[in-house]
Amino acid sequence: MATEIPKEVKNRLKKLKETIERHRRLYHTEDKPEISDEAYDSLIKELEKIESDYPDLKSADSPTERIGGEPLKEFVKVKHQVKQWSYDDAFDFEELKKWDEKVRNFIRKEGLGKEKVEYCCELKIDGLKVVLTYKDGKLVRGATRGDGDVGEDVTNNIKTIDSIPLELKEKVSVIVVGEAWVGKKDLEKINKERKKQGEDLYANTRNLAAGAIRQLDPKMARARKLNSFIYDIDLISIKKPDTQDAEISLIKKLGFNINPNHQVFSDLEGVEKYYQSWAKKKDQLDYGLDGIVIKINSNKIQQALGYTAKSPRWGVAYKFQAEQVTTVVEDIVLQVGRTGVLTPVAHLRPTVVAGSTVSRATLHNEDEIRRLDVRIGDTVVLQKAGDVIPDIVSVMKELRTGKEKVFNFPKYVQACGGDGKIERIPGQAAWRCVNKNSFEQQKRKFYHFVSKKAFDISDMGPKVSDVLLETNLISEYADIFTLKKGDLLSLPRFAEKSVDNLLSAIEKARTVTLSRLLTGISIPQVGEETARDLSKHFKKIEKLQNASFTELENLSGVGPIIAKSTVNFFSSKENKKMLKNLLGQVKVKQDEVATSGNLSGKKFVLTGTLEKMSRDEAKEMIRQSGGEVSGSVSKETDYVLVGENPGSKYEKAQQLGIAVLSEKEFLALF
Repeated sequence: MATEIPKEVKNRLKKLKETIERHRRLYHTEDKPEISDEAYDSLIKELEKIESDYPDLKSADSPTERIGGEPLKEFVKVKHQVKQWSYDDAFDFEELKKWDEKVRNFIRKEGLGKEKVEYCCELKIDGLKVVLTYKDGKLVRGATRGDGDVGEDVTNNIKTIDSIPLELKEKVSVIVVGEAWVGKKDLEKINKERKKQGEDLYANTRNLAAGAIRQLDPKMARARKLNSFIYDIDLISIKKPDTQDAEISLIKKLGFNINPNHQVFSDLEGVEKYYQSWAKKKDQLDYGLDGIVIKINSNKIQQALGYTAKSPRWGVAYKFQAEQVTTVVEDIVLQVGRTGVLTPVAHLRPTVVAGSTVSRATLHNEDEIRRLDVRIGDTVVLQKAGDVIPDIVSVMKELRTGKEKVFNFPKYVQACGGDGKIERIPGQAAWRCVNKNSFEQQKRKFYHFVSKKAFDISDMGPKVSDVLLETNLISEYADIFTLKKGDLLSLPRFAEKSVDNLLSAIEKARTVTLSRLLTGISIPQVGEETARDLSKHFKKIEKLQNASFTELENLSGVGPIIAKSTVNFFSSKENKKMLKNLLGQVKVKQDEVATSGNLSGKKFVLTGTLEKMSRDEAKEMIRQSGGEVSGSVSKETDYVLVGENPGSKYEKAQQLGIAVLSEKEFLALF
């Protein structure tokens, strides 16, 4: 007997087919796509799932019928004979044109205006960069990129890659650069085995390739079935070709594996077509792609253009759009923050985006919900911005059934405690709890108070804080410093050693700098950098408590919003009592400010991920040498320290002509 098909499934299938057909037409026929390839593919996958679950629903006209398919200490460090650069990024055609304009201006300045400008386009393989050194035709070293100057010697693992020759077809001495990668099919097989063994899965092919290259046992590296594409010659004992295109041909002639999909264009329109072409068909390849690399084809022009502190001027990485998928909003709930602000969070049907499973996405505030017109039950396009933060970018309204529910902020939220009343903050899009002392807020305040940026009580994580709050051993910050061993040993799962560690960490935190104190007590709008600015100016908590709005407003880095928030905070009877009790338990010292040093008077801004240190450690190094750290780039900024995946601060620094430092150049200052 055939299983009865639910009406809602039939309706969903009908809507999906209509929507997919519409977007297929927009994409292929009218050349006016409204959603990304990834979002389109996500809709197809959902339709396939329904047809698989209910085979009777599949028909010949189904859209599914159209488917086509840091250097590690364990390794010896090696200094690169030629520095390994990273390319600047472009994310759309307008940014690509800006790069091209800079290149052409530089060419004119160098008197090379008569030189023919061509663009050699290559696929940007999502693997791990390797540097191979051959002497008289024989492989003598394989290394990782590392920090660009120093890499890891992984020669034994490189030798397990069959596509990398141990001996070249000609007896030349050469240093070549390429990408080691693992196929998607091999990733699936390996992850299946790891899942059976209860081991963590590799997020993507690059993750697997990097892990394979860094295996201490070459046998393990071989088992990962690494492959390679070589694309650059850094040094060679014979005459280097005149163009990048000819260079790739020589690389192939020497016996290396090259990617066959490179192409030369005489204009940016050709480059754009190449980019769009591979953006559409990248998922058909077994190796991962995250964009294309564009290089000026002439080596003469390349040499004239040279490099910035971080990147070659003659090349740019043109990145594909951030990965997008479609999913369904199953609910919208309000999350209470430590200052009582309510953040609407979309609970999603779990989906994989950018290599990880996502089931939550912030909707930021009421205005954002209204702008998107997102409703409970909607199908939405989800994007992982910068591969970190899940973000709903649009709603697929054509998939609505009429059963979707508009979300309205309620009058009461239980997590706010008391009567649960909430209110919209005047002049802002945010809502907050009227009651400032709900248990949920208390928990988040304590998590923040003991965090590394504040009092740094390392053994008092969220689970420990929750237990102490739930058992009423603590109800305000000062209580932490009155805890006794006997109090803690009576709690479940609190062993003597863990109790001793906790009490030791608490004792260490009794002496705290003014800036950490200000960070820890959760003054609305006052973050780490503002806390340092206030500490530097007032030096004592008592002076700050009595500061006027005008005095605060006129401080650099403060302004009217923070000034008002700070005055209101210290005017509150509850906060006065809280601070009096806390100051009775801790000793507040002035922040150590270096009055002299090689960075005295210099202002820094940091952006991106650093390899050898955390950003907090870098900030402390700057301050200890007399420098200042700011959260935003301005004309007063002296240096911008740039790590991996920098944000808009890097772009603004370039626009203002501010000096940009790589991590290596930054460390050289010390």
